[in-house]
Amino acid sequence: MNRRGLTIRARLTLVYGALFLLAGAVLLVVTYFLASAKLVDDQPPLGVDRPAARPSGPKPERPLSSAPDPDLPGMVRETRQDALTEVLSQGGIALALVGMVAVGAGWLVAGRVLRPLQRITDTARRIADAPTADRGLGERIALSGPRDEVTELADTFDHMLARLDSSFAGQRRFIANASHELRTPLTLSRTLVEVAVDPDSSAPEIRELRTALLAINTRHERLIDGLLLLARSERELARRSYVDLADIAEHVLSGRQDAVTMRTDLSEAPTTGDAMLLEQLVHNLVDNGVKYNRPVQGWVEVVTAPGPAATVLLRVSNTGPPVPEHEVPRLFEPFHRVDGDRLAVPAGTGLGLSIVRAVALAHGGTVRAEPRPDGGLVVTVALPACDAR
Repeated sequence: MNRRGLTIRARLTLVYGALFLLAGAVLLVVTYFLASAKLVDDQPPLGVDRPAARPSGPKPERPLSSAPDPDLPGMVRETRQDALTEVLSQGGIALALVGMVAVGAGWLVAGRVLRPLQRITDTARRIADAPTADRGLGERIALSGPRDEVTELADTFDHMLARLDSSFAGQRRFIANASHELRTPLTLSRTLVEVAVDPDSSAPEIRELRTALLAINTRHERLIDGLLLLARSERELARRSYVDLADIAEHVLSGRQDAVTMRTDLSEAPTTGDAMLLEQLVHNLVDNGVKYNRPVQGWVEVVTAPGPAATVLLRVSNTGPPVPEHEVPRLFEPFHRVDGDRLAVPAGTGLGLSIVRAVALAHGGTVRAEPRPDGGLVVTVALPACDAR
């Protein structure tokens, strides 16, 4: 675990304060020695009176006794020492007070200097915390001011964001265009196979070939539809409307006739979003639960309910083969399938859970999967709740 140390602003403030105190201490010591040398130079030798200026008036009378005071040298030394001590003490107090002011000024100056870096950090954090990888890439720092190292850093960061935004946009356009372009020849090939081969009058080998070709064609159509849906669901939602996950789940389950037992507990779970995408999310989760299940005595459970922290939950559980803990995060990657018994079922496109994650993130939600101890998965989708229509 990395422990957070002092911030750059705090370290700069300490450096400013330490340098000021060091310079002040050096100045105080130099002043002390200069004052000490000056006092020694100005002190006359003991027993020798410094000549005084001759007065302009009448000549004063000479005192009766002109013998020097024997305590005068000690008084002079004491006075000189007191003066030097006063220089040190008062200078030290002044240095401490001015040092405190300098530390405060250093804190303000460091904050002013580091403000552009904080702006860069805030922008990077907003982009990193975006629900999807390409959300927020259109944001720019656009730092103004003199041309210095910080401005160059901000401009380089903006250039990198522009490149990433262009790359993601090109990827989305490629997937959408490729899906549309491939759908037309697949539809044409399906039509040609169905028309050219009569299942009633053809030989058994021709009928088997027809069935295989139609199955391959169907799988390719599903793959292309999945890619198109994945490209669409990774974009930010243009419009949102009131939807209830319970109604969507009931609609998806109403027309299904599966070999496994369906369990439902559908409580009101209102949210906002794209009803068609959310319906596809529920459909993919139920399909995944049915497809990767036990051949005998399997079940799928669909639950909708209010969740914590102003969220609504959709939970789909199923029985099935055990799923290793380390494989769970990779289940949401496109075209990924768990090795082992899950490959024994009819092959899918490998995009089901990827689409679930993309739709959940596009709606500002989260999705997580947990393996059941007896086999199978529990997939939970959490979306922002909506109080009123």
